[in-house]
Amino acid sequence: MSIAFVCNCLCKKRFSRSCRTNERDERNVIAQQQIHCTFLFHIERLNAPAYKIASFEAIDLELIAACARTKKPCIISTGLCTLDEIQQAVTAFRDAGGADLILLRCNSAYPARPEEANLASIPDMIRRFDLPVGYSDHTLDAFQSVAAVALGACVIEKHVIDSRTPATADSAFSSLPDDFRQLVDGCRAAHAARGHVEYGPTAKEQNSLVFRRSLYACRDISAGAALTRDNVRSIRPGGGLAPKHLPAVLGRKAKQNIAAGEPLSWDLME
Repeated sequence: MSIAFVCNCLCKKRFSRSCRTNERDERNVIAQQQIHCTFLFHIERLNAPAYKIASFEAIDLELIAACARTKKPCIISTGLCTLDEIQQAVTAFRDAGGADLILLRCNSAYPARPEEANLASIPDMIRRFDLPVGYSDHTLDAFQSVAAVALGACVIEKHVIDSRTPATADSAFSSLPDDFRQLVDGCRAAHAARGHVEYGPTAKEQNSLVFRRSLYACRDISAGAALTRDNVRSIRPGGGLAPKHLPAVLGRKAKQNIAAGEPLSWDLME
């Protein structure tokens, strides 16, 4: 799954060109934010591919149902919402026949304080609602968005502006072009690092297996002599038996002469 970036923009055209996300890796999402269902008929004529419902409208179940009936994807921010209110919004969307829904974890303070982001809610929301979950970031930097992606967020919403002058309602906490570029790069890196559940050496790690410890003869061992802690040791590199086999090796007899420094294998002992 790739990352989508949704921008609330008050910017000149030159900004959108200079800070465009990499279209090979992410989808540029254009979503029309809905504030009242009576406007939906008119906005539908603009052919917006998706609808975004702000946190303050997340309890307007009639609006949510109206957006769902368009059969277009919908994004709902959940700032201020209790768990029950989020469930009611999801139920209203589903009952109205909506199919594609994304929830956004959000703190509706402007600016939001990082310690109140509670990003641990993101994997909990994914589990509870069985839906993709993103993060609507009203903080002053990019750290929270990057952390959100690491925790499973698939969408990042950020206010973006090309200049803090003249002052606007959200200019104080919006990202400037360079800030947004850093946010995008950081989120991409976090998404790549998140990866998937996997254990064992990766392809890049294969060459590092040699640095593991393994069992070697640390003294010359004559054929028929017992293998003991005096002549067997767990050392690097990893060319011999794994150290976990040491109890099974001790007490066995050498089938042949084993030179000091030779890695141990089962065919060298009786």
